[in-house]
Amino acid sequence: MDIHPIATLRSDFEGRFGTPRQPGLVPAARAELVFAAPYNDPAALRGLETCSHCWLVFGFHAISPGPWRPTVRPPRLGGNQRLGVFATRSPFRPNALGLSLTRIEALLTPLGRGLALRGCDLMDGTPIFDIKPYLPAIESVPEAQPPAGLGQATPGLAIEWHTDARAALANAPAHLGELIDQTLAADPRPAYHQPRKRGTYGMQLLGHEVRWTVTESCARVIGVTPIADGERD
Repeated sequence: MDIHPIATLRSDFEGRFGTPRQPGLVPAARAELVFAAPYNDPAALRGLETCSHCWLVFGFHAISPGPWRPTVRPPRLGGNQRLGVFATRSPFRPNALGLSLTRIEALLTPLGRGLALRGCDLMDGTPIFDIKPYLPAIESVPEAQPPAGLGQATPGLAIEWHTDARAALANAPAHLGELIDQTLAADPRPAYHQPRKRGTYGMQLLGHEVRWTVTESCARVIGVTPIADGERD
């Protein structure tokens, strides 16, 4: 099978660290799915204007290619327990394909250009290979059972702001503060870092370098600095 991207995602998340592990964890996250020709035909979206959510079939473009392995170490399990790759959502897969459920906010204009999305868990520049509508009457299975250890929500972090970091939001996009709060509340640190009582971290969000520290179960934002185009990862 020869597949190629039909679109590219433009996302608030500009690096692997900080990008949510699952869709919906950061509802403030915004993204635009921009179609490539010839898939920018308005007729291809007919009917999608009444749809609230869709599945995105995407590629893990930031993962270096390597040999296929039948088992992986899921970060959710601390990185020290192996599971079969097909029992996880690890990006290290035979074909580096992923599946993500996202909210459709609007169809971009002119019609056919793309989709405005919310709650994405994908990095900026992610290639999109297909889009499918979410059908809740068929696909919602409340009694479904996930693999052991992968179904529980992580505890998360309380959020505090240094005065200077909060003041820096005055010249930033309006939703950056909410985006930072929700991203940190989901605790983007690798699972093996989460037991640590203290640490200092940085991530790139929406054209800004965000610096934060962790003390016990609280994240404190200490810096929000715009990134020049030539300085982005």
